[in-house]
Amino acid sequence: MEIDTENPSPARVYDYVLGGKDNYAADRKAAGRVLEMEPHARDSAVENRRFLARVVKHLAGQGIKQFLDLGSGLPTMDNVHQVARRHVPDARVAYVDFDPMVLAHARALVKPDEGVTYIHSDIRDVDTVLKGARGLLDLSRPVALLAIAVLHFVPDEDDPAGLVATYARELASGSRVAISCASTEDVSPELVNRIRSVYDNAPSPLYLRPRDRIRGLFGDLELLEPGLVHVTDWPVPSGAARLPLTMLGGVAMIP
Repeated sequence: MEIDTENPSPARVYDYVLGGKDNYAADRKAAGRVLEMEPHARDSAVENRRFLARVVKHLAGQGIKQFLDLGSGLPTMDNVHQVARRHVPDARVAYVDFDPMVLAHARALVKPDEGVTYIHSDIRDVDTVLKGARGLLDLSRPVALLAIAVLHFVPDEDDPAGLVATYARELASGSRVAISCASTEDVSPELVNRIRSVYDNAPSPLYLRPRDRIRGLFGDLELLEPGLVHVTDWPVPSGAARLPLTMLGGVAMIP
């Protein structure tokens, strides 16, 4: 598939903010505009990545051996399978993304015979994602569904809460659903609008949501302690300063 270098890609902007090199001028320009508006916005990306690592470590420690990572983005340090296998050596991970650059890296790095696979698909195409996941994961046993910093790229008209519910219905009892999402909480309306404008021409615009809408992404699932919190405060309050771009996260269990 052709890589669009003219418009910013969420995966590549995230890569740049985290210090990666797999990005283009359009991505660096978009990231630069956000950082110009809020110089500490990089902290939000870094802390969100740390949240992902803590979630994976926590769930692996509880015996979860299978992970379905929606919107995985480009490989970085401490990818999901690397974190999980420090605690569960036979952990299996299916990564999902639709950025062609992610596909190029996945072809080079992912080895299905070693318990890691990549599914090149929009996360909204649930049938394709689950068909690919079943090639590696046993969905009759608990799976951790990871939707980390991806649902704020799904517009309301595509019903992100319904999307999560559709995935959850296909997963076994005892599975977990982990979500983090950019929020309007504690962020000035002016900054919210300016950040949105950066992604206006991107293939995946950014949709920041209030707390109650993010809680609604979990549907009827019961959130595990400590509930929906700033990503720096999961699984326990850290006392860290609030991030300039609020990221809220939580984990729920499928009954």
